[in-house]
Amino acid sequence: MPRFERDEHGDELRREELLRIIQHSLTELSLPELEALYYDMITKDYVR
Repeated sequence: MPRFERDEHGDELRREELLRIIQHSLTELSLPELEALYYDMITKDYVR
């Protein structure tokens, strides 16, 4: 059975990977989509 232990190095690599994916995805969004995302993030208090 695989082990699912996490370490700081693995967490940082995963974080960097997720940021790259998100950044690439953001470049593909239209202005209305970006505005909707921004509004959603504000209402969930992710953007301050």
